[in-house]
Amino acid sequence: MRIGIVAGESSGDILGAGLIRAIRARVPDARFTGVAGPLMQAAGCEALYPAETLSVMGLAEVLRHLPRLLAVRRALRKHFLAEPPDVFIGIDSPDFNLGLELTLRKAGIPTVHYVSPSVWAWRPRRVFKVGRAADLTLALLPFEPPFYAQHGFKAEFVGHPLADALAPPPDRDALRAGLHLPREGRVVALLPGSRFTEVERLGPLFLDTAQWLAARQPDLRFVIPAATPALNQLLKRLVRMHAPDMRVTLVEGHSREVLGAADAVLLASGTATLEAMLIGCPMVVAYRLAALSHAIVRGFRLLKIPYVALPNLLAGRELVPEFLQSRATAEFMGEALLTLLQDPAARAAQVEGGRALAGMLRRQADERAAEAVLALVASRRAVQR
Repeated sequence: MRIGIVAGESSGDILGAGLIRAIRARVPDARFTGVAGPLMQAAGCEALYPAETLSVMGLAEVLRHLPRLLAVRRALRKHFLAEPPDVFIGIDSPDFNLGLELTLRKAGIPTVHYVSPSVWAWRPRRVFKVGRAADLTLALLPFEPPFYAQHGFKAEFVGHPLADALAPPPDRDALRAGLHLPREGRVVALLPGSRFTEVERLGPLFLDTAQWLAARQPDLRFVIPAATPALNQLLKRLVRMHAPDMRVTLVEGHSREVLGAADAVLLASGTATLEAMLIGCPMVVAYRLAALSHAIVRGFRLLKIPYVALPNLLAGRELVPEFLQSRATAEFMGEALLTLLQDPAARAAQVEGGRALAGMLRRQADERAAEAVLALVASRRAVQR
Protein backbone atom coordinates (compact mmCIF):
# COMPACT_ATOMS: atom_id res chain seq x y z
CA MET A 1 0.00 0.00 0.00
CA ARG A 2 1.34 3.44 -0.97
CA ILE A 3 0.21 6.43 1.05
CA GLY A 4 0.92 10.06 0.27
CA ILE A 5 1.04 12.27 3.34
CA VAL A 6 1.75 15.98 3.93
CA ALA A 7 2.17 17.57 7.36
CA GLY A 8 3.43 20.99 8.37
CA GLU A 9 4.75 22.13 11.76
CA SER A 10 5.44 20.09 14.86
CA SER A 11 1.80 19.35 15.72
CA GLY A 12 1.21 17.82 12.29
CA ASP A 13 4.41 15.82 12.64
CA ILE A 14 3.12 14.33 15.92
CA LEU A 15 -0.23 13.41 14.37
CA GLY A 16 1.41 11.98 11.28
CA ALA A 17 3.86 9.84 13.23
CA GLY A 18 1.09 8.33 15.34
CA LEU A 19 -1.03 7.64 12.27
CA ILE A 20 1.87 6.04 10.40
CA ARG A 21 2.64 3.72 13.31
CA ALA A 22 -1.02 2.73 13.68
CA ILE A 23 -1.42 1.99 9.95
CA ARG A 24 1.81 0.01 9.84
CA ALA A 25 0.62 -2.08 12.79
CA ARG A 26 -2.23 -3.17 10.50
CA VAL A 27 -0.43 -3.03 7.13
CA PRO A 28 3.29 -3.66 7.79
CA ASP A 29 4.42 -3.06 4.22
CA ALA A 30 2.64 0.30 3.85
CA ARG A 31 4.92 2.92 2.27
CA PHE A 32 4.60 6.63 3.13
CA THR A 33 5.92 9.54 1.05
CA GLY A 34 5.43 13.29 1.30
CA VAL A 35 6.18 16.24 3.58
CA ALA A 36 7.31 15.01 6.98
CA GLY A 37 8.94 16.18 10.18
CA PRO A 38 11.52 14.21 12.18
CA LEU A 39 8.94 12.11 14.04
CA MET A 40 7.22 11.04 10.83
CA GLN A 41 10.54 10.27 9.23
CA ALA A 42 11.53 8.18 12.24
CA ALA A 43 8.22 6.31 11.87
CA GLY A 44 9.16 5.46 8.28
CA CYS A 45 7.98 8.29 6.03
CA GLU A 46 10.14 9.27 3.07
CA ALA A 47 10.34 13.07 3.14
CA LEU A 48 10.28 14.85 -0.21
CA TYR A 49 10.33 18.07 1.84
CA PRO A 50 10.76 18.66 5.59
CA ALA A 51 7.66 19.72 7.54
CA GLU A 52 9.12 23.13 8.43
CA THR A 53 8.75 24.01 4.73
CA LEU A 54 5.08 24.75 5.52
CA SER A 55 5.62 26.33 8.94
CA VAL A 56 4.25 29.80 8.27
CA MET A 57 1.48 31.46 10.31
CA GLY A 58 -0.52 34.69 9.97
CA LEU A 59 -2.12 36.22 6.89
CA ALA A 60 0.63 38.75 6.27
CA GLU A 61 3.39 36.17 6.82
CA VAL A 62 1.81 33.69 4.39
CA LEU A 63 1.61 36.33 1.67
CA ARG A 64 5.35 36.93 1.97
CA HIS A 65 6.14 33.22 1.53
CA LEU A 66 3.40 32.46 -1.01
CA PRO A 67 5.60 32.00 -4.13
CA ARG A 68 7.75 29.38 -2.38
CA LEU A 69 4.72 27.54 -0.96
CA LEU A 70 3.02 27.41 -4.36
CA ALA A 71 6.17 26.02 -5.96
CA VAL A 72 6.32 23.24 -3.38
CA ARG A 73 2.66 22.39 -3.93
CA ARG A 74 3.15 22.23 -7.71
CA ALA A 75 6.06 19.83 -7.24
CA LEU A 76 4.02 17.61 -4.91
CA ARG A 77 1.05 17.60 -7.27
CA LYS A 78 3.31 16.52 -10.14
CA HIS A 79 4.87 13.77 -8.00
CA PHE A 80 1.59 12.25 -6.76
CA LEU A 81 -0.09 12.41 -10.16
CA ALA A 82 2.90 10.64 -11.69
CA GLU A 83 2.98 8.04 -8.90
CA PRO A 84 -0.62 7.83 -7.60
CA PRO A 85 -0.89 6.62 -3.99
CA ASP A 86 -3.70 4.38 -2.73
CA VAL A 87 -4.76 7.28 -0.53
CA PHE A 88 -3.53 10.80 0.15
CA ILE A 89 -3.66 12.28 3.66
CA GLY A 90 -3.29 16.01 4.24
CA ILE A 91 -2.62 16.76 7.90
CA ASP A 92 -3.80 20.20 8.99
CA SER A 93 -2.22 23.13 6.99
CA PRO A 94 -5.56 23.55 5.13
CA ASP A 95 -4.54 26.52 3.00
CA PHE A 96 -1.76 24.37 1.57
CA ASN A 97 -3.27 20.88 1.63
CA LEU A 98 -6.83 21.42 0.43
CA GLY A 99 -5.80 22.61 -3.03
CA LEU A 100 -3.54 19.60 -3.39
CA GLU A 101 -6.25 17.23 -2.14
CA LEU A 102 -8.79 18.66 -4.60
CA THR A 103 -6.50 18.04 -7.56
CA LEU A 104 -5.69 14.50 -6.47
CA ARG A 105 -9.33 13.65 -5.75
CA LYS A 106 -10.34 14.83 -9.22
CA ALA A 107 -7.69 12.45 -10.57
CA GLY A 108 -9.40 9.56 -8.77
CA ILE A 109 -7.12 9.33 -5.72
CA PRO A 110 -8.99 8.91 -2.38
CA THR A 111 -8.22 11.85 -0.09
CA VAL A 112 -8.35 12.37 3.66
CA HIS A 113 -8.00 15.64 5.52
CA TYR A 114 -6.78 15.05 9.09
CA VAL A 115 -7.72 17.86 11.50
CA SER A 116 -10.70 19.91 10.48
CA PRO A 117 -9.99 23.58 9.83
CA SER A 118 -11.86 25.82 12.26
CA VAL A 119 -14.73 26.24 9.81
CA TRP A 120 -17.12 26.60 12.76
CA ALA A 121 -15.01 29.52 14.03
CA TRP A 122 -14.16 31.67 11.05
CA ARG A 123 -14.61 31.57 7.27
CA PRO A 124 -17.42 28.96 7.66
CA ARG A 125 -17.89 28.61 3.92
CA ARG A 126 -14.56 26.76 3.89
CA VAL A 127 -16.58 23.68 4.84
CA PHE A 128 -17.52 23.43 1.16
CA LYS A 129 -13.86 23.63 0.14
CA VAL A 130 -12.99 20.86 2.59
CA GLY A 131 -15.94 18.74 1.47
CA ARG A 132 -15.01 19.05 -2.20
CA ALA A 133 -11.34 18.29 -1.50
CA ALA A 134 -11.60 15.36 0.91
CA ASP A 135 -13.53 12.10 0.74
CA LEU A 136 -13.21 12.01 4.52
CA THR A 137 -12.30 14.52 7.23
CA LEU A 138 -10.86 13.20 10.49
CA ALA A 139 -11.96 15.51 13.30
CA LEU A 140 -10.25 15.95 16.66
CA LEU A 141 -13.17 17.73 18.34
CA PRO A 142 -16.60 16.19 18.99
CA PHE A 143 -18.69 19.10 17.71
CA GLU A 144 -17.08 19.09 14.24
CA PRO A 145 -18.70 16.08 12.46
CA PRO A 146 -22.27 17.41 13.00
CA PHE A 147 -21.24 20.68 11.34
CA TYR A 148 -20.00 18.77 8.28
CA ALA A 149 -23.10 16.56 8.23
CA GLN A 150 -25.31 19.66 8.06
CA HIS A 151 -23.66 20.44 4.73
CA GLY A 152 -23.69 16.89 3.37
CA PHE A 153 -20.03 16.02 3.94
CA LYS A 154 -18.44 13.10 5.79
CA ALA A 155 -16.36 13.70 8.92
CA GLU A 156 -15.46 11.29 11.70
CA PHE A 157 -14.53 12.18 15.29
CA VAL A 158 -11.44 10.16 16.20
CA GLY A 159 -10.58 11.89 19.48
CA HIS A 160 -7.45 13.87 20.19
CA PRO A 161 -4.02 12.16 20.28
CA LEU A 162 -2.81 14.57 22.94
CA ALA A 163 -5.60 13.44 25.25
CA ASP A 164 -4.43 9.85 24.80
CA ALA A 165 -0.80 10.78 25.48
CA LEU A 166 -1.02 13.31 28.31
CA ALA A 167 -2.21 13.11 31.90
CA PRO A 168 -1.46 15.07 35.08
CA PRO A 169 2.15 14.29 36.11
CA PRO A 170 2.49 12.09 39.22
CA ASP A 171 5.50 13.82 40.82
CA ARG A 172 5.87 17.58 40.52
CA ASP A 173 8.88 17.63 42.86
CA ALA A 174 10.78 15.30 40.51
CA LEU A 175 9.91 17.48 37.53
CA ARG A 176 11.17 20.57 39.34
CA ALA A 177 14.40 18.83 40.29
CA GLY A 178 14.97 17.82 36.66
CA LEU A 179 14.41 21.41 35.53
CA HIS A 180 16.63 22.88 38.29
CA LEU A 181 13.68 24.69 39.83
CA PRO A 182 13.20 25.09 43.59
CA ARG A 183 11.07 22.42 45.23
CA GLU A 184 9.30 24.98 47.41
CA GLY A 185 7.67 28.24 46.33
CA ARG A 186 5.48 29.29 43.44
CA VAL A 187 6.58 28.83 39.83
CA VAL A 188 4.90 30.49 36.84
CA ALA A 189 5.58 29.22 33.32
CA LEU A 190 5.65 31.53 30.30
CA LEU A 191 4.99 30.03 26.85
CA PRO A 192 4.89 32.84 24.27
CA GLY A 193 4.70 30.49 21.27
CA SER A 194 6.81 28.19 19.12
CA ARG A 195 7.49 30.46 16.14
CA PHE A 196 9.88 33.38 15.84
CA THR A 197 7.15 35.83 14.89
CA GLU A 198 5.04 34.80 17.89
CA VAL A 199 7.90 35.00 20.37
CA GLU A 200 9.05 38.37 19.03
CA ARG A 201 5.51 39.72 19.38
CA LEU A 202 4.43 38.06 22.63
CA GLY A 203 7.72 37.53 24.46
CA PRO A 204 8.14 41.14 25.66
CA LEU A 205 4.47 41.28 26.71
CA PHE A 206 4.77 38.04 28.71
CA LEU A 207 7.94 39.27 30.41
CA ASP A 208 6.23 42.57 31.27
CA THR A 209 3.44 40.51 32.86
CA ALA A 210 6.01 38.56 34.83
CA GLN A 211 7.49 41.85 36.04
CA TRP A 212 4.02 42.98 37.13
CA LEU A 213 3.57 39.75 39.07
CA ALA A 214 7.03 39.83 40.63
CA ALA A 215 6.39 43.34 41.94
CA ARG A 216 3.46 41.93 43.91
CA GLN A 217 4.90 38.52 44.78
CA PRO A 218 8.70 38.85 44.92
CA ASP A 219 9.20 35.18 45.76
CA LEU A 220 7.83 33.99 42.41
CA ARG A 221 10.07 32.07 40.02
CA PHE A 222 9.51 32.02 36.28
CA VAL A 223 10.43 29.37 33.72
CA ILE A 224 10.30 29.58 29.91
CA PRO A 225 10.69 26.52 27.65
CA ALA A 226 12.14 27.24 24.19
CA ALA A 227 10.98 25.00 21.35
CA THR A 228 14.33 25.19 19.50
CA PRO A 229 17.93 26.30 20.18
CA ALA A 230 17.38 29.37 17.98
CA LEU A 231 14.30 30.38 19.99
CA ASN A 232 16.30 29.83 23.17
CA GLN A 233 18.80 32.44 21.98
CA LEU A 234 16.00 34.86 21.10
CA LEU A 235 14.42 34.41 24.53
CA LYS A 236 17.75 35.02 26.24
CA ARG A 237 18.01 38.35 24.42
CA LEU A 238 14.45 39.27 25.35
CA VAL A 239 15.04 38.44 29.02
CA ARG A 240 18.19 40.61 29.05
CA MET A 241 16.26 43.48 27.48
CA HIS A 242 12.96 43.27 29.39
CA ALA A 243 13.61 41.43 32.67
CA PRO A 244 17.33 41.49 33.49
CA ASP A 245 16.83 41.37 37.26
CA MET A 246 14.06 38.79 37.38
CA ARG A 247 14.49 35.14 38.39
CA VAL A 248 13.86 33.43 35.04
CA THR A 249 14.95 29.92 34.13
CA LEU A 250 15.24 29.16 30.41
CA VAL A 251 14.80 25.54 29.36
CA GLU A 252 15.44 24.14 25.89
CA GLY A 253 12.49 21.91 25.05
CA HIS A 254 10.65 20.06 27.85
CA SER A 255 7.54 22.26 27.62
CA ARG A 256 5.32 19.51 29.02
CA GLU A 257 7.63 18.97 31.97
CA VAL A 258 7.53 22.71 32.57
CA LEU A 259 3.72 22.65 32.57
CA GLY A 260 3.76 19.80 35.05
CA ALA A 261 6.17 21.62 37.36
CA ALA A 262 4.45 25.03 37.31
CA ASP A 263 1.70 26.38 39.56
CA ALA A 264 0.25 28.39 36.67
CA VAL A 265 1.10 29.28 33.10
CA LEU A 266 0.67 32.26 30.79
CA LEU A 267 0.64 30.95 27.25
CA ALA A 268 -0.16 31.81 23.66
CA SER A 269 -3.43 30.54 22.21
CA GLY A 270 -2.92 27.27 20.36
CA THR A 271 -2.31 23.58 20.97
CA ALA A 272 -0.32 24.37 24.11
CA THR A 273 -3.58 25.36 25.83
CA LEU A 274 -4.85 21.82 25.31
CA GLU A 275 -1.57 20.42 26.67
CA ALA A 276 -1.84 22.59 29.78
CA MET A 277 -5.45 21.49 30.31
CA LEU A 278 -4.59 17.80 29.97
CA ILE A 279 -1.61 18.10 32.32
CA GLY A 280 -3.70 20.03 34.83
CA CYS A 281 -1.76 23.30 34.89
CA PRO A 282 -4.02 26.34 35.54
CA MET A 283 -3.63 28.80 32.70
CA VAL A 284 -4.19 32.29 31.36
CA VAL A 285 -4.31 32.53 27.57
CA ALA A 286 -3.27 35.50 25.44
CA TYR A 287 -2.66 36.32 21.80
CA ARG A 288 -1.90 39.25 19.53
CA LEU A 289 -1.97 38.94 15.77
CA ALA A 290 0.31 41.06 13.63
CA ALA A 291 -1.33 44.42 12.93
CA LEU A 292 -2.10 43.66 9.27
CA SER A 293 -3.45 40.18 10.04
CA HIS A 294 -5.69 41.59 12.77
CA ALA A 295 -6.94 44.35 10.49
CA ILE A 296 -7.93 41.78 7.85
CA VAL A 297 -9.68 39.50 10.37
CA ARG A 298 -11.53 42.40 11.96
CA GLY A 299 -12.32 44.27 8.75
CA PHE A 300 -13.88 41.23 7.08
CA ARG A 301 -15.47 39.95 10.31
CA LEU A 302 -13.84 36.58 9.80
CA LEU A 303 -13.95 35.41 13.42
CA LYS A 304 -17.28 33.74 14.30
CA ILE A 305 -16.69 32.46 17.84
CA PRO A 306 -16.64 34.11 21.29
CA TYR A 307 -13.43 32.30 22.40
CA VAL A 308 -10.14 31.18 20.87
CA ALA A 309 -8.69 28.98 23.65
CA LEU A 310 -9.45 25.32 23.01
CA PRO A 311 -10.58 24.59 26.60
CA ASN A 312 -13.14 27.38 26.31
CA LEU A 313 -14.38 26.17 22.93
CA LEU A 314 -14.80 22.65 24.25
CA ALA A 315 -16.52 23.83 27.43
CA GLY A 316 -18.73 26.37 25.66
CA ARG A 317 -17.84 28.94 28.31
CA GLU A 318 -14.82 30.81 29.64
CA LEU A 319 -13.25 28.02 31.63
CA VAL A 320 -9.84 29.71 31.34
CA PRO A 321 -9.23 33.49 31.15
CA GLU A 322 -8.22 34.66 27.68
CA PHE A 323 -6.96 38.07 26.56
CA LEU A 324 -6.71 39.05 22.89
CA GLN A 325 -5.21 42.02 21.06
CA SER A 326 -5.75 45.25 23.07
CA ARG A 327 -6.97 43.31 26.12
CA ALA A 328 -3.68 41.43 26.27
CA THR A 329 -1.98 43.74 28.79
CA ALA A 330 0.41 43.03 31.64
CA GLU A 331 -2.12 44.27 34.19
CA PHE A 332 -5.09 42.22 32.94
CA MET A 333 -3.06 39.04 32.53
CA GLY A 334 -1.17 39.58 35.77
CA GLU A 335 -4.37 39.96 37.76
CA ALA A 336 -5.79 36.76 36.25
CA LEU A 337 -2.61 34.85 37.09
CA LEU A 338 -2.59 36.27 40.60
CA THR A 339 -6.11 34.94 41.12
CA LEU A 340 -5.02 31.45 40.10
CA LEU A 341 -2.04 31.62 42.43
CA GLN A 342 -3.96 32.93 45.43
CA ASP A 343 -7.46 31.43 45.11
CA PRO A 344 -7.59 27.62 45.58
CA ALA A 345 -11.24 27.52 44.47
CA ALA A 346 -10.43 29.23 41.17
CA ARG A 347 -7.57 26.80 40.54
CA ALA A 348 -9.70 23.77 41.39
CA ALA A 349 -12.60 24.88 39.18
CA GLN A 350 -10.33 25.23 36.17
CA VAL A 351 -8.49 21.94 36.74
CA GLU A 352 -11.68 19.95 37.36
CA GLY A 353 -13.33 21.44 34.30
CA GLY A 354 -10.33 20.46 32.20
CA ARG A 355 -10.34 16.93 33.57
CA ALA A 356 -13.93 16.42 32.43
CA LEU A 357 -13.08 17.68 28.94
CA ALA A 358 -10.03 15.41 28.76
CA GLY A 359 -12.20 12.35 29.30
CA MET A 360 -14.36 13.38 26.36
CA LEU A 361 -11.32 13.59 24.06
CA ARG A 362 -9.64 10.28 24.98
CA ARG A 363 -10.64 7.89 22.17
CA GLN A 364 -7.38 6.23 21.02
CA ALA A 365 -7.16 8.67 18.15
CA ASP A 366 -4.23 7.12 16.26
CA GLU A 367 -6.01 3.77 16.03
CA ARG A 368 -9.37 5.27 15.11
CA ALA A 369 -7.77 7.45 12.42
CA ALA A 370 -5.86 4.48 10.97
CA GLU A 371 -9.04 2.38 10.83
CA ALA A 372 -10.93 5.17 9.09
CA VAL A 373 -8.19 5.63 6.47
CA LEU A 374 -7.94 1.90 5.76
CA ALA A 375 -11.73 1.60 5.57
CA LEU A 376 -11.76 4.32 2.91
CA VAL A 377 -9.08 2.51 0.90
CA ALA A 378 -10.94 -0.79 1.21
CA SER A 379 -14.24 0.73 0.10
CA ARG A 380 -12.60 2.36 -2.92
CA ARG A 381 -10.94 -0.92 -3.93
CA ALA A 382 -14.26 -2.74 -3.58
CA VAL A 383 -15.91 -0.24 -5.94
CA GLN A 384 -13.10 -0.59 -8.46
CA ARG A 385 -13.54 -4.35 -8.53
